[in-house]
Amino acid sequence: MSARSSRIPAETERPGSSISGDRAAENVTGKVTVSVTGAAVSTARTDMNADINTDVNIERDMTGLVASPGKPARKHAGPGSGAATRTGTLGKAIAVLDIVASAEKPMRFTDILKRSDQPRGTLHRQLSNLVEEGLLTIDRDHAYTPGIRLLRFAAKAWAGNEFRRIAEPHLRALHETTGETVHLGVLRGADVIYLDKVESRQAVRMYSQIGNASPAYCTGVGKAALSALPDDQMVPLVSSMIFHRFTEYTITTAGALLDEIAAIRKAGHAFDREEHETGIRCVAAPVYSADRSFVAGVSVTGPAYRVSQAALEAWAKTVHETAQVIMDDMNTRMSPRA
Repeated sequence: MSARSSRIPAETERPGSSISGDRAAENVTGKVTVSVTGAAVSTARTDMNADINTDVNIERDMTGLVASPGKPARKHAGPGSGAATRTGTLGKAIAVLDIVASAEKPMRFTDILKRSDQPRGTLHRQLSNLVEEGLLTIDRDHAYTPGIRLLRFAAKAWAGNEFRRIAEPHLRALHETTGETVHLGVLRGADVIYLDKVESRQAVRMYSQIGNASPAYCTGVGKAALSALPDDQMVPLVSSMIFHRFTEYTITTAGALLDEIAAIRKAGHAFDREEHETGIRCVAAPVYSADRSFVAGVSVTGPAYRVSQAALEAWAKTVHETAQVIMDDMNTRMSPRA
């Protein structure tokens, strides 16, 4: 079946998963803007034209905080949480897209219906539209997966990310120094989105992928980024989080996270002590704009059997210096006069 095939009968339609309800539709302002813009859903009934353009762009005015971290964010409910409630035609389409893109495997219509807050008929129309526009595909088992058109948008957005380009040589230099996996991530609400990754030279490597999101409260990059937020934005954000215990070391209360952030601010770097994945450790440092309208983080990550806590502490200064160099280049090359 082609991407723009005829509509699928409602009784055979199946749900898909998405990249993350809020992630696709929210406009992330500041140096990095992650947005899905100009989206409309076309249907024969509503006579609306669909065209979803995903763009990751660096704005020069540096206005607003990345993913509005100063506002109480969507609470992070851990694995399997559904897409956020949305209103309007575009919001509903993005929510469906988010569900399908976030799923670990193709989703059937009934699966998507359980994750969505939309009526059966509306969901059927949304899925049909998304399939017609090439943003979703449907296989012979009537299961939905992200479409090729969506992947093209994502690839273009990643390639055009100016912040990533500025950071890239410094990430590679950090990798050469440590030999381990290096990550660059940006804070988006209660999550951190990975913008770039330099893989370890070792045989055992990290499963993390560019574009994936992880909870900020249990990752080194996420906690480092949180530490760069002003208190009037950071405290409400932390207070709004729902904590999920991924390992025995995961921070599970707002109070404990606030204490951790205070320690990170004092030290200048953050650790992930097997808090998100058992056997994975990292050290990270914050990256931010002068006005804190953009916050991110850079980290070195490795398996616990190969990377001791002592090794992480020894790399902390180098990671912090890398973050500082990235900020210097960012402020020079991305300033209004650059």
